[in-house]
Order: sequence, then structure tokens, then C-alpha cells
Amino acid sequence: MLQQRSYKGAITVLTFAFFMWGFLTALNDILVPHLKALFHLDYAGAMLVQFCFFITYGIMSLPMAKLVGKIGYKAGVVWGFVIAGIGCLVFLPAASMQIYAAFLFGLFVLASGIVLLQVAANPYVTLLGRPETASRRLTLAQAFNSLGTTLAPWFGAVLILSVAVKSAADLNLMTAAQLQAYDQTLAYAIQKPYLILAIVMLLIGVLIAFIPLPKMLHHERQNITISQLQSTRERSSMWRYRHFILGCVAIFLYVGAEVAIGSFLVSYLMQPNIANFSPEHAADYVAVYWGGALLGRFAGSYLLGKINPPKLLIAHAILAIALVLTTMFTQGSVAMWSILAVGLFNSVMFPTIFSLAIRGLGKYTPSASGMLCVAIVGGAFIPLLQGFLADRIGVQMAFILPAICYLFILYYGWKGYDKSFGLVDVKAQQ
Repeated sequence: MLQQRSYKGAITVLTFAFFMWGFLTALNDILVPHLKALFHLDYAGAMLVQFCFFITYGIMSLPMAKLVGKIGYKAGVVWGFVIAGIGCLVFLPAASMQIYAAFLFGLFVLASGIVLLQVAANPYVTLLGRPETASRRLTLAQAFNSLGTTLAPWFGAVLILSVAVKSAADLNLMTAAQLQAYDQTLAYAIQKPYLILAIVMLLIGVLIAFIPLPKMLHHERQNITISQLQSTRERSSMWRYRHFILGCVAIFLYVGAEVAIGSFLVSYLMQPNIANFSPEHAADYVAVYWGGALLGRFAGSYLLGKINPPKLLIAHAILAIALVLTTMFTQGSVAMWSILAVGLFNSVMFPTIFSLAIRGLGKYTPSASGMLCVAIVGGAFIPLLQGFLADRIGVQMAFILPAICYLFILYYGWKGYDKSFGLVDVKAQQ
């Protein structure tokens, strides 16, 4: 049996990666209404921000997984920060040129760095410790990801949405010169925050390069039983594992639902029948949504030590569905707080699905991690589809799409994961 070692130092370092990619991802929720105003877009057009960001997962995850297989987990994290920093720098000329496509290209480069971070850091955390506590460990790391997503909207509200987004009626009253000056102000409001982020990302990458981290073999921590090893040998591909395939679908739908809700919150809370907030005020409540995930992940890290992961996943999915349906058929504060509360129950979904999906895959773990990151492309398609729905049936009724996504996640927790590998009784491990 492998000697148990302490990986607390390594996991502490990796929390910076989780924090920063959460921060940058959630900042898109502020970019959506800001660029919508700058380029006078409809909802579907504004959702190209999320589409170009998350489509990167579909394009780059497998190449990044191969890269991690060659350079290792630590180098993957370092280069992930560097590439993300370069993506942030692209926003400076994009703002000067005021070209929407340039912003979208910058998002693609930025997201490529985050993909590399995810492909390296997610399995790295699951391997740094006992496999039976992988869900708990990844949930705790994801809590720092949620800390980033919680702080990002406040950061964006102060430095980006502090420039008031004017209504269509106000824009119609402006002269051509006033409109041009207003658009220029909106564009330049993006430069300062992304310059700050570029410097931070590059510095973190350099610092981690000089910090010693353990070199893990891809399968080093897969402490599975003899019967499980036999099962692994009998399967010639990761695609022979049903729990992995359905896990990819669950990740696709989970990320899509989470991002779609976050992307529409500012517009939703500006609705007269919901909260009638200004864009800057609404951005503060986006932080509440992501803050719920933060609290839920810290709580979930504890609960996953008491409750088997699939059972906790089922409970969270049921509550998320109930809250989304509530926001669809109510108004005012009830509708507002019910959609914000969904963040609390999103909390354990990603780490639980991820750890269940790669459980028992042995040598296929790096490739499976890359494919699960491909599934994050759901963050590109689900918000875009919800944008089309919002343009046709309204923002409120368009939330039916996330409800359907959570329904599948409920199924995955109930019957989707592969029970042939068994789930260790967490109480017995205490």
C-alpha cells in the first residue's frame, strides 16, 4: 500500500488557481450587460460573450489534456496562468479599437488559459489524497473558486458598471457625437480592470513556477480493489465507462445552467416586475448568487464527510429545480431571492459530478479529465439557447432551460453513476 503523505501545502497553492479562474469566469456576468450596451446587442448577441468563452472548452480541452500529460500538472497550472494573463492583455487594444470581435478573441485566449488550469488542477486535487475523500477535497478547493466568483461581480460593478448603462430611450436622445463619446467611455472602462488582472495572473504563474509541488503519476492515488482493477483492465477505453459518459452530459448541463442563470441576473433584476434595479445595483446581487455557491461549498465539504456524494447531489438538484420553478411563476422579492438562492445548491454539483465521473478510471484519468473539461462547453451553448428563448418568450420564462438541466443532474445522482465501483462508506473512513 502506498504510504500516506500530507499534501496540504500543494492543495493550498492550488486554491489560488481555483480562485482566479472563478474570478475571471464570473466577471463575464458583468461584461455581458456592459458589452450589450456598448455594441447595442440583443440578448442572443450579448450571449456570444459566454459562447466564445466556453466554446474554448470544446476546442482546447483535449489538446490541453495532452499537453498536461507531457509537461505535468504543475507546469500545466503555471502555463495556464500565463496564457490567461495574455488573454487579459488583449482587452486593452480591443477597447481602443471598440471591435466586438476583438473582445471575443481576447475571451477565447483568456479561456484557453483557464481550460489548461482546469485540466491540470481538478484531477491534481483529486489525486492528492485518499480516493474516498476526493469529492470532499475537490469541493473544498471549489469553495475558493466560489470565493472568486463572489468577489468578481463587486470588482466589476465598481470598475466596469460604474459607467451607467443607459436605456434605449436615453440613447435615442443623444447626438452622434454624444453617442460616440458614451461608447468610448464604456470601452475604456474595461481596460483598467483587465490590465490589473493580467499583471496578477502573470505574477501568480511565475510564483508557482518556483514553488515545489509533488510530481504525481496519473494513476498514483487510484487505490481501488482487485476486482475494480480487473474491471479497469477489461475496459479498453474511457468510453466503456457509463458513469463517465453520463458524467460528461451532467457537467455540460450543470455548467450551462449555472452560467446561464448568472449571465441573465443583471437583466433579470432590472425587470420592473422583479426588482427594478439599476445595472450597478443588480451587479451586487450577482455576487449574492455566487456567494451562495461559496457558502454551499464550505458546507458541502463538511457534509460530504457525512453523506454519500450521490445522495447529496440528488438533494441539491431537487432544491435547485424547485427554486427555478418558483422564480418563473412569481414576481418581486420572491422571484428575486429564489433565483439567487439557486447558487447555494449549485455548490457541490461540479466537484461531486467530476469526482464520480473519473472514479476508478485509472490510467484514463488525465484523458477523462480533459473530456470532462470539454463538457464545460455547456457554458457556451445553454446561455446562448436561453438568450434565444429570452428574445422570444421573455427573460423570466426562459429559466425553464436551467430547470431541465437540473432534472438530468437529479437523474445522474440517482442512477447515472457507475455503482459497480461502489462508494466507500464515508462514515467508516472517519
